Amino acid sequence: SSGSGKSTVIQLLLRFYDPQEGAIRLDGRDLRELNVAWLRTQMGLVSQEPVLFSASIADNVRYGKDGATQEEIEAACRMSNAHGFIMSLPDRYGTFCGQRGAQLSGGQKQRVAIARAIVGDPRILLLDEATSALDSESEKLVQAALETVMAERTVVVVA
Repeated sequence: SSGSGKSTVIQLLLRFYDPQEGAIRLDGRDLRELNVAWLRTQMGLVSQEPVLFSASIADNVRYGKDGATQEEIEAACRMSNAHGFIMSLPDRYGTFCGQRGAQLSGGQKQRVAIARAIVGDPRILLLDEATSALDSESEKLVQAALETVMAERTVVVVA
């Protein structure tokens, strides 16, 4: 239900905030004891409205892992069900996304965002209402992608 603090849980896990009482633990360690930059490399976030930058698809995925190779980018896009539509675009991975991803559909943006979240192979995947803004066809494609990438990692889902 709206306003119940679900997205706040994600913000606490990413240490945008620290809890006023109690503690959040990862493998038994208080998150406040962990280096914030390191902690965030261990997590991938997919939110309801993904932020895509005014850059190529490859660059948007690369933001998820500094120095990611083209092979790593394409592997992440295959896992996120984005590779097929990307290869149908005239400039493929070089296709410019436009301001806030305006050149892509909602489902396409979400699959690129999933690829960005997983290109660095995070141990923890955070899904913050990741499919709530999509039409049913896009939701099916994104859900199939999420089922693939959720294997072998901890997943926190806010729905």
